[in-house]
Amino acid sequence: MNTFLTSIRRTPYQSLAAFLVLFFTLFVSVFLFIGLSFLYGLLGYVESRPQVTVYFQTKTLPEDISKIREQLINSGKVMDVKYISKEDAFNIYKQLNKDNPLLLEMVSADILPPSLEIYAKKPVYLSQIAEFLKKQPGVDEVNFQKDIVDRLLTLTDILRKSTIAFFLFLLFMSTIVLTTTTLFKVALKKDEIELMRLLGATNFYIKKPFIFEGIFFGLSASIVSFLILGGALLYFNPFLKSYLNGIPSLALNLPYYQLQVWPMNPIFLITSFTLSTLFGVGIAIIASLLATQKFLK
Repeated sequence: MNTFLTSIRRTPYQSLAAFLVLFFTLFVSVFLFIGLSFLYGLLGYVESRPQVTVYFQTKTLPEDISKIREQLINSGKVMDVKYISKEDAFNIYKQLNKDNPLLLEMVSADILPPSLEIYAKKPVYLSQIAEFLKKQPGVDEVNFQKDIVDRLLTLTDILRKSTIAFFLFLLFMSTIVLTTTTLFKVALKKDEIELMRLLGATNFYIKKPFIFEGIFFGLSASIVSFLILGGALLYFNPFLKSYLNGIPSLALNLPYYQLQVWPMNPIFLITSFTLSTLFGVGIAIIASLLATQKFLK
């Protein structure tokens, strides 16, 4: 502990440079992670809604609608297809207008169209499903969330590609800067290291103070960056509540786990902090090993 603290005091400017590089890298990385999590959660929420709704003419037979429903299911492009009969549509209408008796008297089940609510497996299938439905007999109108989904897909794709490119750039630059900084610190201890090697010290024993110093910088940068971002999230929480009004929750679908993104919760914050810490400490350890290994060869 005292060894790497002494090293920090002896090289304050290099230590500050290492900390600031890690802080900037982790701050941007966590910010992008949270932003992408919200976008993917919003996209997942839109995908869970009935993305395509097809209304049939009032004279269309249920058997004909059933055939179209089977074709959609067999296409492999939909997760589910829900049939809304005239009676179901009338019950929904009554529920929505239960406080307005005049509207209820003017409408009956016979004039309401039957419909299908379709949930696509992927947003890219929406246009294909809509085009297929428009060609079917008895179809009166096809509604689907093309603009919303297209914008979300475009924004998510651009942000994902930009994040990967920027993340790799940050990883490369931070590793170079940290390795160079550590090399400078190692060079200052050249005589001390030579003496330790003459006394039989192992390479790991020599590397250990630099590794601990890297872990200290990584952990400190992670804590500071997360506190700033956490404070910003709490500050903008009322705005997010009003902006996401009507959306009960957003979740990020991982391979074996569903991480809830919204409303803000401790699990998501802890996950973000853990990933930030592991990333920061990992970069610092790799840079320390690269620098010391090069010197000890």
